[in-house]
Amino acid sequence: MNLDGLNDVQRNAVLATEGPILVVAGAGSGKTRVLTHRIANLVEAHDVFPSSILAITFTNKAASEMKQRIESLVGPVTSQMWVGTFHAICVRILRRDGDKIGYSSDFVIYDTTDQKALVKSCYKTLGIDEKMTPVKSSQFKISAAKNDMISAEQYERDHHGDFREREFIKLYKLYQEKLKQNQAMDFDDLLLKTIELFKTNPEVLHYYQKRFRYIHVDEYQDTNKAQYTFVRYLSANHQNLFVVGDGDQSIYRWRGADIRNIQEFEQDYPGAQIFKLEQNYRSTKNILSLANSVIKHNPGRREKNLWTEAEAGEKIQYYLAYEEKDEARFVLEQIKKKIRDEDYKRSDFAILYRTNAQSRAFEDAFMLDGMPYKVVGGAKFYDRKEIKDLMAYLKLIVNTQDDISFQRVINEPKRNLGDKTVEKIQNHAAMLGVSMLDACRKAAEIEGITGKALQNIEAFYEMIMGLKANLDTHFVTQIFDGLIEKSGIIEAYEREGSIESDGRIDNIYEFRVVIEEFEKRSEDPNLRDFLAETSLMSDQDSLEDENNSVLLMTVHASKGLEFPAVFIVGLEDQLFPSFRSMDDEEALEEERRLCYVAITRAEKLLFVSHARNRNHFGRFEARQPSVFLKEMAPEFMEGLEEKKFAQTFPEPKTKPVSFFDIKPQKKQGKSTVKVGAEPVQEKMAIPENSGFKTGDKIMHKAFGTGMIVTVDKDKDTLTIVFDAHGIKKLSASMAPIKTIG
Repeated sequence: MNLDGLNDVQRNAVLATEGPILVVAGAGSGKTRVLTHRIANLVEAHDVFPSSILAITFTNKAASEMKQRIESLVGPVTSQMWVGTFHAICVRILRRDGDKIGYSSDFVIYDTTDQKALVKSCYKTLGIDEKMTPVKSSQFKISAAKNDMISAEQYERDHHGDFREREFIKLYKLYQEKLKQNQAMDFDDLLLKTIELFKTNPEVLHYYQKRFRYIHVDEYQDTNKAQYTFVRYLSANHQNLFVVGDGDQSIYRWRGADIRNIQEFEQDYPGAQIFKLEQNYRSTKNILSLANSVIKHNPGRREKNLWTEAEAGEKIQYYLAYEEKDEARFVLEQIKKKIRDEDYKRSDFAILYRTNAQSRAFEDAFMLDGMPYKVVGGAKFYDRKEIKDLMAYLKLIVNTQDDISFQRVINEPKRNLGDKTVEKIQNHAAMLGVSMLDACRKAAEIEGITGKALQNIEAFYEMIMGLKANLDTHFVTQIFDGLIEKSGIIEAYEREGSIESDGRIDNIYEFRVVIEEFEKRSEDPNLRDFLAETSLMSDQDSLEDENNSVLLMTVHASKGLEFPAVFIVGLEDQLFPSFRSMDDEEALEEERRLCYVAITRAEKLLFVSHARNRNHFGRFEARQPSVFLKEMAPEFMEGLEEKKFAQTFPEPKTKPVSFFDIKPQKKQGKSTVKVGAEPVQEKMAIPENSGFKTGDKIMHKAFGTGMIVTVDKDKDTLTIVFDAHGIKKLSASMAPIKTIG
């Protein structure tokens, strides 16, 4: 095949076919191009059967892009390859062979919300106080143990003498027992149960080892112990393992990623070939030079130096702000200036910060100005209540043993079944040793349930079982339509009649579009596969380009993305790097890698900023510049030495009223794209007797309730903070508003 488009190192990596191979791929160096061309070359030049090729990624988006690229090179035979995320690959294996370790092919996958509900159920059984032991901390601790491949039994053996761990040991064991009872797995179990399958069933392991002669792993630096072990098992026979990664971009230690997996590749696979991709095709010379000047301070890294044939480009723009609101104003003005004076659009700009809490100042500034923006990783579609409810319904239809999904939807929409009634169902099910839905088959036998409640429970059971009967004969959309009709969920929201309920109805219709798209692209569309796919969705999978909005996200969320212009904000010690890493050398090195990732997201323009002061937990604190800012070579920057942006702001005697001090009330899990102030036309002045004044609570026909924060009588303008829609500027004489108190 034609490899003319590759540079020398890329070509050599593609042509290497046998044995273990590590491609050290710097940011923007074309790693996906190398990986896909290598797979295509195996098929085209070496007649390798496509079905013997496995390629593993970390996100659905990356897997989809990889499939498309391979198909463009070798055609439809790509469908015979296994290309997917670790979790998706494991789901396929467990659907086929999970029965050998006690799981039916209809097992369901619990996301973080389902896990939380199950942990809460375990708390109730064990009498654990949520106030003393937060549920999230237990979820994290269970996940951390699983990432290190420590089972509940192993954890008990390791900590049997530690009285502080007794409660957690009981919780972990009960949590796993309930998962098995519900025929469910959490994300971590997908890998652990596949490894268990391999360990206990050598014939199954041999089948997959024989099948996958050539194994490829992208982003190898992000693998944890379980993922590392999974790959070791599969590659043990042929040893044809091709991994791509960059130790300088290992930023997921907090979720179990072990940088040693890539650092010690040659020790794990003796005789491995190593290829370094150092030519960058993304960024300007100045941006790469800045990135190199920071990352070189990490000791023990695999030496490499990014370079490019591109032009030097603009120097990195530095800004020292007085406080976070001044920083937000600077960012906003720079974006507006670039859009006005140069060939940039809003979606070319990304604002990267260390923690989600930093977005508030930028959201306030953008809403006030009317600048559209999107918070990536904020309120996600699949996290919205109505979508969670529908997913639980569909999970229960597939797997009637799923008590967690049952408890979520038995009274959604309202069926006048209180907590005590649900508890009676749960107790009756426990007495019989069956699932809660199975217990409803003869609901009349449940003590204390009569009348309307009994009728509603019986109707619910008939609805679920009736829809389950269609599982193998109907399209997913048909099952979904039947669920919508029989559950009455849309009618319930229509009766509510609020702006929020209207939005929920729109989301339900949008969910049907998601199902339709799944059916169109699937060879054998079925509800089990749809649930598996949607359960594995990530933040970046839902990232859309058609909305011309400025993007706001954490640096972690930006991994794998690139933007023409990037702002790295909040470069202050205790913030970036985080305060937790200041006294931990390994953690500080990871924070430095995170800074390196942020810098290398930029293609043409890069801005870095920090503030002299920051409002931290309600206190106005002086801040020190980040250690990483001090490591940035000043010859590639403007403003650093001259401090030309660093103005001295006098401290006000009393804190002035500012739009930036107003935090709009937002529904949790609501919209990710928010448009601020509407265009305001010059109108006649507000009459003195109009009655509107600062502090008035008002009702708007479309936007709902809100509060007036300023009145501009000369321009006939009211600035209003709406409960559900943030800040708007409206005409006092034209807008359909009235005071309500």
